[in-house]
Amino acid sequence: MELFPSDRIQLPRNMIENSMFEEEPDVVDLAKEPCLHPLEHDEVEYEPRSSRLLVRGLGEHEMDDDEEDYESSAKLLGMSFMNRSSSLRNNMSVYRQNPNGSCLVPSTRTMVVCTVVLVVAVSLIMAIYLLPKCTFTKEGCHKKNHTMELIYPLATNGKLFPWAKIRLPPDVVPLHYDLVLQPNLTTLKFAGSVKIVVNVVQVTWKIVLHSSGLNITKATITSTGGHEAKPVEFLEYPLHDQIAVMAPEALLVGQNYTVNIEYSSDLSDTYYGFYKISYKDENSKQRWFAATQFEPLAARSAFPCFDEPALKATFLIKIKRDEKLTTLSNMPKKATTPVTNGIVQDEFFVSLKMSTYLVAFVVADLKNVTRETNGSLVSVYAIPQHLNQVGYAVNTTVKLLEFYQKYFLINYPLEKLDLVAIPDFQSGAMENWGLITFRETTLLFDSNTSSARDKKLITAVIAHELAHQWFGNLVTMEWWNDLWLNEGFATFMQYFAIEEIFPELHSDEDFLNLIFKAMMKDSLNSSHPVSSAVQSSEQIEEMFDALSYIKGASLLLMLKHYLTKDVFQAGIEVYLHNHNYGSAQSDDLWDSMNEITNGTLDVKKLMKTWILQKGFPLVTVVRKGKIISVKQEKFLYRVEPENWTSDASYLWHIPLTYTTSSCNFTHCTNAYLLDQKSAVIELPEEVEWIKFNVDMNGYYIVHYTEDWKTLIDLLKKTHTALSPKDRANLINSIFSLAGLGKESLEKAFELIDYLNKESSTAPLTQALFQLSLIYSLLEKNGEQQLAARVMHRIEHLLGDKIDQQRWTDDGTLSERELRSTLLAFACTHDMRNCRTTATEMFEKWMKSNGTMSLPSDVMKAIFTAGAKSSDGWEFLLKMYSSSVSEAEKSKMVEALASTEDVRKLIWLMQNSLEGEVIRAQELSHIIATVSQNLPGYLLAWDFVKENWEKLARKFHLGSYTIQSIISWSTSQFATKAHLLEVKSFFESKSEESSHLRCVKEAIDTIQLNIQWMERNLAKLQELL
Repeated sequence: MELFPSDRIQLPRNMIENSMFEEEPDVVDLAKEPCLHPLEHDEVEYEPRSSRLLVRGLGEHEMDDDEEDYESSAKLLGMSFMNRSSSLRNNMSVYRQNPNGSCLVPSTRTMVVCTVVLVVAVSLIMAIYLLPKCTFTKEGCHKKNHTMELIYPLATNGKLFPWAKIRLPPDVVPLHYDLVLQPNLTTLKFAGSVKIVVNVVQVTWKIVLHSSGLNITKATITSTGGHEAKPVEFLEYPLHDQIAVMAPEALLVGQNYTVNIEYSSDLSDTYYGFYKISYKDENSKQRWFAATQFEPLAARSAFPCFDEPALKATFLIKIKRDEKLTTLSNMPKKATTPVTNGIVQDEFFVSLKMSTYLVAFVVADLKNVTRETNGSLVSVYAIPQHLNQVGYAVNTTVKLLEFYQKYFLINYPLEKLDLVAIPDFQSGAMENWGLITFRETTLLFDSNTSSARDKKLITAVIAHELAHQWFGNLVTMEWWNDLWLNEGFATFMQYFAIEEIFPELHSDEDFLNLIFKAMMKDSLNSSHPVSSAVQSSEQIEEMFDALSYIKGASLLLMLKHYLTKDVFQAGIEVYLHNHNYGSAQSDDLWDSMNEITNGTLDVKKLMKTWILQKGFPLVTVVRKGKIISVKQEKFLYRVEPENWTSDASYLWHIPLTYTTSSCNFTHCTNAYLLDQKSAVIELPEEVEWIKFNVDMNGYYIVHYTEDWKTLIDLLKKTHTALSPKDRANLINSIFSLAGLGKESLEKAFELIDYLNKESSTAPLTQALFQLSLIYSLLEKNGEQQLAARVMHRIEHLLGDKIDQQRWTDDGTLSERELRSTLLAFACTHDMRNCRTTATEMFEKWMKSNGTMSLPSDVMKAIFTAGAKSSDGWEFLLKMYSSSVSEAEKSKMVEALASTEDVRKLIWLMQNSLEGEVIRAQELSHIIATVSQNLPGYLLAWDFVKENWEKLARKFHLGSYTIQSIISWSTSQFATKAHLLEVKSFFESKSEESSHLRCVKEAIDTIQLNIQWMERNLAKLQELL
């Protein structure tokens, strides 16, 4: 089922405006009734001329059928209908032709008549234009408040569709849905009926709602207290996924009506809507599983609905199923009744008021483990062969649920919370209220094969989705432009909660690394503000990115530290209490915070500078004695001068923090609000050194000019004077500044010379990340000798650390994760004797036919070494097919994708797209791994080009998976030829494809890579 087919192209504004003056519009009408809902300039949706009618101020049923009326209306604006026949055009000509075809000069009479007509026409147009707030119709001038023509489209049956915008009209609002579904896991189809109770806000003849790919067979409407369901005409407009139910009489303000729609459809073969999943049971028999994924825009493909986040309602759901299967939905089950032989109907309790994208249901053969906490039953469901892997998730969920209830001072409002492991699932998880769906790797923990990193991932994803039960479900963003209110908050809370409950996981280190990566994206000119206007499905999908999640979360972290944790927590409580069961905008959050600060700080004024501007500030620090001069500017990688976004006007209110050499344990961190371009801070005394952005709790980068030397010396002498996060921050900052051209690569390499004394995970992983970027860029662009010298420098810095690693699962979780990182890196690059040790362990495992237990933290390194040989690769693929541990399979697939055998890589990508042996959910991960290796990086791009239409259909344009695939397959190009190829490829595709933000980011990145190579190649050769 296709939600947004690639052939549904919307013309850009300049094309449609020009087309209005081509041969002729289909119809031009000036209707009688002013439109209740004028189009905003930025909300007008343009469509191809072949499928539109141009109508100004059209009322619901008020089209005149008389063509003379149409023509007279048009002539009021100086327009005339141009007949399509050439003979009429000849008759209309004011020029006379010679027999030889040349034109004669028009006669004097003709010239006079033309002049008079022209003067009259111009006068009339000027009069119309100059009349204030006036639109001419057949009755004359009506004052109106809208300034543009509404462009109404044609429905599928050729009739006029009564709505032109992507957003639904405000005429009616939904109150309640009765939904009955019968999925058939044999035919892979489903039938459904929905009764929607709506309340009329403005008198209307139409009810416009969403429907996508549904075969609607019947539609009726019933008024409040009415017993007779009246059949109604319904119109469909697939371009906007909208249907219009045309009422037989006016719908009156304040009245409730019930719309009843019957329909059927196929279970989807994408990851959206109500979709089907194939898997093998314990006996290797194929089974089917049906599940939902509605966020952001796919509820409409399972049932007709008002599919916008602010249009909340209650839901009563009934599902007919095979008696041997299990059904789950948002609410607890109320009753099960027999329907026919072998078919029963499950009815669920009426839901709380919620958005359509949070509705969920699952039909499958499932088993579960349950625990009770604070009046709610927590259950984790999986297919039967995975039931022994749900224990960790159950216990973790209970702990996190209890923490959130205490922190927010609002109890989880449902009687049950189900977490379901889905065998094939595109995203990590989905926060459906009361029924959270997960990819198996983010929920199932196998004590034999799950590593320290796997445990962190599972904990983080559960924490994120549980936070959504308040941020997103209880209080929902009003529209997708403020998606960060959902995702930024859930991301912030996941790391905050884990730090409080599971400090041994050191999740703050993961958060730090993610912030660094988000800043790389945010430093491109193609970035966007955290809160951005969105309309189309592709724009909405693209909001699910690192900026909504990670930048949003880091801004909340910065605010929490500036306000203090108690004030911040109190502000959150006010926000949740003020808006529960409703919707909110960003300003509502800042207003809630301002209720607590009570005039001492204007949080709204501060935070608007962060969410409404793209990018982030670069703060330059100059120290002279006790005087510290600070100035801010926009941190921006400049590529093409003609594409620069003017940054002179950018100004952030930056809560600066700093620590100095005179720090003592009672008062280490100092704060200063920089709300101007520059300022001066006077210290109480001179200090040896100063470090800004303490623990990287602020979303900005600092340039120390002359003080870099002081900090480099400090790291060499006493690196522990700074926290591990501060050390990682300095490494990230100096390499970022070297990329910007503000600092030299030489100084960056000098700063990391201290690393042989480093033992903390955060700075080591950041250094390894920065050096790996340089290595990859050189290796992929024909500079193998120089790349080898970079690898030699890495070995010089980290070789001793690699030698110290044991091939076990001993140590703290942080030590275990560092071991995984270092040994996987060393084995990939054949460093020290890593590959030898790993290959020996792999061969023993292979001889045992996979029964020998391997340490989970080093399993990936062992598999990667084993997959280098053809026999090892084939054995690994066989074990992948039979393994019941998703954690183990994830490590296997990454190892399979790291082979240097080109044919195997092509087979792997193709097979994953088809989802036969390797699931399509793994494809973006496979492409990422393939593109990192020298033999594979061009293959990955070729695969994307050859399969673009299939990828766009399976994963949807703009989705996080598509963003990832485009980024990974192009991110290591650094030649003008590749730049031209990537540009040309996307320009040759649909307008939706070429205008994707991730395409612009890919182009920006290639241009930066070219610039980096030109700027640094010669310097690197000297340096190394």
